[in-house]
Amino acid sequence: MAGKPVLHYFNGRGRMECIRWLLAAAGVEFEEKFVETPEDMEKLIKDGSLMYQQVPMVEIDGMKLVQTRAILNYIATKYNLYGKDMKERALIDMYAEGIFDLSEMVMSLVLCPPDQREANIALVKNKIKNRYLPAFEKVLKSHGQDYFVGNRLTRVDIHLLELLLYIEELDASLLASFPLLKALKTRISNLPNVKKFLQPGSQRKPPPDVEKIAEARKLFNFS
Repeated sequence: MAGKPVLHYFNGRGRMECIRWLLAAAGVEFEEKFVETPEDMEKLIKDGSLMYQQVPMVEIDGMKLVQTRAILNYIATKYNLYGKDMKERALIDMYAEGIFDLSEMVMSLVLCPPDQREANIALVKNKIKNRYLPAFEKVLKSHGQDYFVGNRLTRVDIHLLELLLYIEELDASLLASFPLLKALKTRISNLPNVKKFLQPGSQRKPPPDVEKIAEARKLFNFS
């Protein structure tokens, strides 16, 4: 029997959080080995574990996978969260890429210089309300089903729930005009594996604070 997947990243959200979400939604237990110092990072690089000298890295099924989307694709395929055919997979990829684009914008706000933060928040809120959420709402309205693709749970539902929760943290009122998305959020949140992940004490990470941002800057050497 294969062991649990092992996730290598710092103890924060970043680019690993969507991987944690997908594993949890699939009901897969996983271990985490936190990269806490530059020396931890250097050790992973020196032993050949990081193909591009960067994390996230996931040990799974005898592989050491890097690159977030490659990891997500493997997990989604392994646990039957990637649609039933090529057409469904194409839709899942298209929707997921939009979700990732917006997620990057939201996550990058914590790194904004103070003098640019207010303007950047306004810009991101505008894109959330007028570009991305209307597009996602339109998909749900077009087919009237409970899930985004194929009327069953896929990775895109999990990625979208994660994003919607981040948007709520930013400004809960942004979801007010999107009843189908709000209903989807409630529906997916109540799936047993997801509900468990949303409980206190799970491996889900909290919003980053000043200390976490400073830790990430030190580990990953960005300004």
